[in-house]
Amino acid sequence: MDNSYVVSAGRAVLEMIQREWEPLSQGELDQRLDQAVEDILEANLLSKVQGDAGPIYLQLSPTLQIEPQMQNQIPLTELIRVPFSNVEHESEGQQSTGAVQHITNLLQSSNTKYNQSRMAGRARLSLSHTVLLSLTLLSKRLSYRSVSTTFRLEKGNIHRIFFSFCERVNTLQDQKIAWPSEINMVENLPPLSSLLGKIGGLEEKGVPRVLGVLGHTRIPIRLPIGKQDVESMMPEVKRMKKEAHPDSWLNLELVCNHEGRLIHCRISKGSDLDRASTLRDKLKNHPEMMPPGTCLVARVGYPASAQILTPYVVGRGSRENLYNKSLEAHFDLLDQAVADLKARFQRLRYLDMGNYERAKAVVLTACILHNVFIDMGDVRKGQVEREAGAQEEEVDCDIEAVRRREAIADILYKELESGNT
Repeated sequence: MDNSYVVSAGRAVLEMIQREWEPLSQGELDQRLDQAVEDILEANLLSKVQGDAGPIYLQLSPTLQIEPQMQNQIPLTELIRVPFSNVEHESEGQQSTGAVQHITNLLQSSNTKYNQSRMAGRARLSLSHTVLLSLTLLSKRLSYRSVSTTFRLEKGNIHRIFFSFCERVNTLQDQKIAWPSEINMVENLPPLSSLLGKIGGLEEKGVPRVLGVLGHTRIPIRLPIGKQDVESMMPEVKRMKKEAHPDSWLNLELVCNHEGRLIHCRISKGSDLDRASTLRDKLKNHPEMMPPGTCLVARVGYPASAQILTPYVVGRGSRENLYNKSLEAHFDLLDQAVADLKARFQRLRYLDMGNYERAKAVVLTACILHNVFIDMGDVRKGQVEREAGAQEEEVDCDIEAVRRREAIADILYKELESGNT
C-alpha cells in the first residue's frame, strides 16, 4: 500500500478524534490536577485578600495561565497579550483587551441563533475568553497543542471552540461585508485616472469613478485525504507552483474600496476556474448595484463588462498605455488590502486542514474581522508580496465592455494631448 494513503488516513483519524473528543494523556492529566490544586490555593488566598483589603484583582505573570472556572475573577489584561493593533500611545494590554471587548460586544448584539453567552466545548469558556482564544489562533501560526498548554484546555476542545467561533462570526457576513448602497457617496470615490493633473470635468465627459478593485489571492491548505504527496509536503507554502494540485489552496475573490475595506468576498476551491463571472453577471442583472458614473477595475484575466474595466493586453500604443497606467494605480489598493489581511491573520499563510468547509469558514472569519478592525480604526500594514503565476490572458471581453473601454481611453488621451495638465 502506498505510504501516502496510510499517512493520510492516519491524519484523518487524528483530526476526527481532535474534532469530537480527545482524552487526556497522563501528562495532561497530571498537569490539570496540579493546576486544580494551585487554583484552590489561589482562590483561598484571593478570598482572604478581598476580605481584608476590598476588591483586589489577582495579579498573574504573563506565563501563568488559569482554568476556565477562575477566569471571571481575573481581568483580560492579565491573560495572553496578542498584538492585534499597531495604534500608537496604547499599551499592548489595552489594545488586545479593546479588540476582544469590541468583538465580544458585536457577537453578543448580533441577532442570530448563536447569540448566547457561551459556546460549545467540554470546558465552557466565557464569550470574551473564547474570542481571545480564537484571535490568538487566527493572528499567529500557533499549533493547537501550544494554545492548549497556554489556555489549559485539551486540544480537541480548543478545536471545537475555535470552529464554533468561526461559525458564529460567519453569520455577520452580510452585515460586515456589504456592497455600498449610498448613491450620494459617488463624489467621495477616487477618480479613474490621477495622471492628468487637476483636469476637471472628466466625470461629465464619461470617465467613471472607481467603486472598488476586483482581484483574488490564494490561501494554501492541506491536501484532502488521498491527494497528499508525503515526500513533497511542506509546513510552509511560499509560492504556488504551476503544477501544484488545485485542491492545495482556496481561491479568495475580493473587491475592496479605496479604504481597503472588503465589499465583496467569494471563497472557492482551487479547482474552481470561475474568475468573477458570477459577480459580472450579477452586476449586469442588478444595475442598481453600480451607481451611475462608477465602475470596478480588475487586472487582465478578469471578465470585462460595462461595469468591470480591465486593461488592454501588453503591446499597445500611447493611448492604450495611458489607460492601462490609470487602472494600474488602483491595483496597489487591492494588493495592500490582501497584505494587511495576511499580516493580521497569519494563519491564512497556510491552513493545516484538509476539510474544505472548515478552511472556508476560517478564511471568511478573517475577512469579516478585517472589516471589523477597520471600523475600529485599527489598521495593520502588511508587506505586499506579488504572487507568482502564469501570464494572464484577456477573457470574456464583450462588445459593451470594448466600447466603454475605447471611449474612456479616447477621453483620457484627448485630455492629455490638449495640454491641460
